[in-house]
Amino acid sequence: MQIIPAIDIIDGKCVRLSKGDYTQKKIYNEHPLEVAKSFEDSGFQRLHLVDLDGAKAGQVKNWKMLENIATHTRLQIDFSGGISSDESLSITFNSGATFAAIGSVAAKNEALLLQWLSAHGVEKFILGADVLDEKIQIKGWTEPTDINIIDFIHNFSEKGVKQFFCTDISKDGLLQGSAIDLYKKILEETEGIQLIASGGVSSLNDLEALKLTGCSGAIVGKAIYENRISLEELRRFNDGL
Repeated sequence: MQIIPAIDIIDGKCVRLSKGDYTQKKIYNEHPLEVAKSFEDSGFQRLHLVDLDGAKAGQVKNWKMLENIATHTRLQIDFSGGISSDESLSITFNSGATFAAIGSVAAKNEALLLQWLSAHGVEKFILGADVLDEKIQIKGWTEPTDINIIDFIHNFSEKGVKQFFCTDISKDGLLQGSAIDLYKKILEETEGIQLIASGGVSSLNDLEALKLTGCSGAIVGKAIYENRISLEELRRFNDGL
């Protein structure tokens, strides 16, 4: 299971929210590039970069930060937040993202997503599902839908998508453990996917549980910033030590 550290950006700053609430914002660093470099220096190869301004606005906002991190590190970046049009997708890839992480378009405009998959290749995309009570929420967790997470994954896995990340909003940013039961259910009812867990990781025990569940990756954010898990501990876990 691959550990993927996370940087969430609002106004060009590294922040974290609690349960997706933009009013519960905590700034951890004014310079996200410094944070990204610390991850790279600790041996990580991948970064989960979220443009929270873009997610809320429905269009990419912090692409300059993506470009800055992509230019000054060797990290493979999966970028999400506001990728809603051909133009914003081009900005994402041209700014250095390795993967485009798509949420709202996948839930609301399947035809457009299928065009992107055909044009760029399914391997360039991760589909993100932010869920509450197994139903997907979009636009930076501000808009609910009636789409069931398992139905969503079934649909797109049949179309060739392999990578999915899933955030249980009720767990995110609370440091109270991951949504193990949800991930078990997803993996029991789907086949051939790579499921990346997101939200709630607070300890190495949480990561061990996710690994045993069968998740292919785990996104870790607030636990790093709140010093619940050190980068050295994460590196050793990532290396299987």
